[in-house]
Amino acid sequence: MVAVKSLFAAAAALLPWAEASQLFYNSGTMDGFDASRHENKGTVSTVTNLAYKGASSLKMTQTYTKGYTGRYHSEVDHNNGYKRGDTRFYGFAFRLQENWEFDSQGYNIAQFIADRPGAGCDDDDWMPSSMVWIEGNKLASRIVTGQYRQPDCGRKITAFNNLATVSAGVWHTIVIQANWQSGSTGYYKMWFDGAKVLEKTNLATTINDDVEFAFRVGLYANSWHDDGQMLGSQPFRQVWYDEVAVGTTFQDVDPAT
Repeated sequence: MVAVKSLFAAAAALLPWAEASQLFYNSGTMDGFDASRHENKGTVSTVTNLAYKGASSLKMTQTYTKGYTGRYHSEVDHNNGYKRGDTRFYGFAFRLQENWEFDSQGYNIAQFIADRPGAGCDDDDWMPSSMVWIEGNKLASRIVTGQYRQPDCGRKITAFNNLATVSAGVWHTIVIQANWQSGSTGYYKMWFDGAKVLEKTNLATTINDDVEFAFRVGLYANSWHDDGQMLGSQPFRQVWYDEVAVGTTFQDVDPAT
């Protein structure tokens, strides 16, 4: 069994002059995550026949069901993803099944999400902010800004499309660096397989709220729910995850290190 470590830095470690700190690490098991979910016929499990590093990985599956109107999450959570004002790095490795069918619908592979009691927008207190997804064979991400709390449910979603080309049946790595600000001093950056594919600076990167957002990785077939249908001919989807980390430097979270 691969050792799993989860380190939480003291407050002093977050000061500008402090050394780097790995805030969370998981080497491909269920241990250490705060929660997991698998809706409809989805599954979340540890497997030992496939791994990016070590001896295991997390396998997420989802199955489209005609007539089912709920959502399609298969994810694990690290609750302490970020609060407004934080600067952090996030990393993970993922692998699509070898026969993954690339179609025009989106499949989310990571997200930041918070329960905001009393927000009441769209009849739901839950709100995802940044997300990472695959649409066709292209990687995409987004940031969300604004108030998004009653009586002001205004928000702005800024998508970043065509960031990189994703291949089926091989491991890919993602690193995100974010300075989470509701004003114009934030930044949002992403690396794919070690190459920087996104860098946005001097902008708002999150909503005007100090609630804690969780960091989730996993397969969320959100287009099946949002579109009310499945396109293509592949109702069973599989994604593997490994080397999930949160830290204060690139090296803390880079799956390739």
